[in-house]
Amino acid sequence: MKYKYDYKTDILIMVLKSGKPDFGEQEGNMITHYNKKGILIELELLDASKIIDKIAKTILKGKTKTASA
Repeated sequence: MKYKYDYKTDILIMVLKSGKPDFGEQEGNMITHYNKKGILIELELLDASKIIDKIAKTILKGKTKTASA
């Protein structure tokens, strides 16, 4: 898996498979890109820093609960 991040636009692209995406679908801040066979090629996160921050906080909360249990 490869990652590309654009600081100006705050977009993170995760390349899951090699090949050229042929179409995409957007739901909220996530765009999924597929090839002609319908195989997921890339995930694109808009406002990535906000989403990653929420994910990191959730993970850290989980670790804190586990550590104190």
